[in-house]
Amino acid sequence: MLKEFREFAVKGNVLDMAVGIVIGAAFGKIVTSFVSDVLMPPIGLLMGKIDFSNLYINLSGQTYASLDAAKKAGAATINYGLFINTVLDFVIVAFAIFIVVRQVNRLKKVEESKEDAPETKECAFCFCTIPVQATRCPQCTSVLGA
Repeated sequence: MLKEFREFAVKGNVLDMAVGIVIGAAFGKIVTSFVSDVLMPPIGLLMGKIDFSNLYINLSGQTYASLDAAKKAGAATINYGLFINTVLDFVIVAFAIFIVVRQVNRLKKVEESKEDAPETKECAFCFCTIPVQATRCPQCTSVLGA
C-alpha cells in the first residue's frame, strides 16, 4: 500500500497539480496586492477619496472611526468594501486563467492540425500512394500538379 501511494504521489499529474496550486496561491497574493495597493487607491481617489477597504455597515448602532476600530470593539459589521476588493481579485484571476486556457487551447489546435495533415496522397494517373511533397509519381513517372 505504501508503494502504491508513493507511485501515485510521484506521478507527473499529481506533481503538476501541486506545483499549480502553489503557483496559483502565490499569484493570488500578487493579485490581491495589485487590487488593494495599486488599483483601488486611484479608483477611490476618482470617486471622492474613498478607501474601499474601510467601507462597512455598522450593525451595532454605535459609531466607529474606521473598520479596524469597529473590529477591535467587536462590533458586527458588513464589510462591503472588502467584498468589492475580493470580487475584483476574483475577476482579475479568472481573466488571467481564461487567457492562459485560451492560449493552451490554441496551441493544442495547432498541434492537432499538424497531426491531422496527411503525409501521403494518391497519384491522379496510376492511383498509387505517394508522399505529399512528391512532384512526380515514382510508379508511372507522371508530373503531378501543385
